[in-house]
Amino acid sequence: MNAGETQRRPWIVGVSGASGTPYAAAVLRALLAAGESVDLVVSRASRLTLLDETGISFRDGHWQEDLGEWLGRGADGKPGTFAVDVDDVRHWSAGDLAAGPSSGSYASKGMLIVPASTACVAGVALGLSKDLLQRAASVTLKERRKLVVAVRETPLNGQTLRHLVTLDDAGATVLPASPAFYAGATHIQDLVDFVAGRVLDAAGVGHTLYRRWEGELGGGSRTT
Repeated sequence: MNAGETQRRPWIVGVSGASGTPYAAAVLRALLAAGESVDLVVSRASRLTLLDETGISFRDGHWQEDLGEWLGRGADGKPGTFAVDVDDVRHWSAGDLAAGPSSGSYASKGMLIVPASTACVAGVALGLSKDLLQRAASVTLKERRKLVVAVRETPLNGQTLRHLVTLDDAGATVLPASPAFYAGATHIQDLVDFVAGRVLDAAGVGHTLYRRWEGELGGGSRTT
């Protein structure tokens, strides 16, 4: 790196096998729209979920093409809903434990796990590092960087709740994927964007994904 050159500092986005791939797509689109760099880790289990929820096969050898198709779809599955440039995304295979995000010396702003399955939550809480997603999350915690865990499961049993408390104690932000209705949602995409917006709020990234509460009853139900 030449003197004065700005070092790339991405947000690491981990996508686990829980249902909720539209949440991940909305977060990724918003990060890129905000001018943020992204390092993407898509777990093996999440590829099955993505195939089931969208019909898209996420392939390491064609990840840019597959990612572009995925992010272009709305939450209703309609292709071509969004125009997205994925040039500032770097993809790391979930099985690559020698990847950049596996080391604390790799520069990043933090990590967002969207959605986070209970298996992923357990793995990170216990420090298992069974794949790059879990390893990168463990590194994020030890380096005291921001880690947002958007858990997507219901109901939650005692074991998972204890794991979530462990993550909270370690400095992570536990953010259940719980849509709200006060923002005047009229479409499934609005509900998805609310959760994605709250993830970005926790990360400190600016966005315009949802109408914020301003203390006025009925404000979200009015057309602007």
